[in-house]
Amino acid sequence: MVTTIEDVHADVLACALRRLDGRSLAAASCATAGLRALAADPDTWRALCLAQWPSLALAASQHHDLLSAIPPRRLFADASPFPCPDSAAAAGELPLPRNLISAVDVYCRGAPLLSHVVETPACSAPWFLSSPFRVEALDCKKPAPVPAAAFSPAELELSWLVVDPARGRAVNVSSRRAVAMGRHWYTGEMMVRFAVVLGGCNFEATVACSEEAGHVSEINLAVEDADGAAVSGEGTLRLLAAAMEGGRRGGEREREEAKARYQAFVERKKGRKESKARREALVDLCCSAASAVAVLAFIATIVLR
Repeated sequence: MVTTIEDVHADVLACALRRLDGRSLAAASCATAGLRALAADPDTWRALCLAQWPSLALAASQHHDLLSAIPPRRLFADASPFPCPDSAAAAGELPLPRNLISAVDVYCRGAPLLSHVVETPACSAPWFLSSPFRVEALDCKKPAPVPAAAFSPAELELSWLVVDPARGRAVNVSSRRAVAMGRHWYTGEMMVRFAVVLGGCNFEATVACSEEAGHVSEINLAVEDADGAAVSGEGTLRLLAAAMEGGRRGGEREREEAKARYQAFVERKKGRKESKARREALVDLCCSAASAVAVLAFIATIVLR
């Protein structure tokens, strides 16, 4: 007698499926019709999302049940892969989100370390559209203590989910792994940077932490263009709306590509800055030459009279 996977009780299979990661669960659903039905259970995907992003449970406690606003399977499909860098090409064609919720999770060696939820009024606040986009997930005035034994800046990972509850879409704007690290010149804290380049703009999340003091003092997200200028709230909303509707990419290789795109962005910004400085120096030289010619002409006119 041949035993197949279908002979296992459905409750046992459901329990086993809930222990899988997202990719393995999606692959298992392709095996048989029975597994596909079990893998489509919203409770299975809800448990998977809560395990992947502990901040979602924190959001529910703050009256923002994101897993009710967005089906758990849709949320995982939106937030787990990386957004395509060219997904913001149609940024001006989509309606702007009126309210954004950021679900932020910091991990160390894969284990959850800190979780925070931030609500941004977006279009409902007129000042937001014209101001530089910046979201503070953790205020430097209230540093969060972390277990010293489990804390190492070099091993930190970050997930920054931006959710639009009204449209039921989400996007992860963090590279997960750090793309750059360095110490703050004044405080001496380690600045761990995570970045995703979308539509030619850089979404950069920074975690300021001190391994010696055993705390994380600041977590923030800002957006800048290729000239190094801060992108406005309206411009950022357009980029986010397009990224939510755009394609996704996944895999370990994509993490390396995210770092490579960040480095290319930094080099391009540096090149544009140097080019601008050369143009300004040339303009200053021309203005100085014109002023000198005018002074000499004036002196010559006085002398020849």
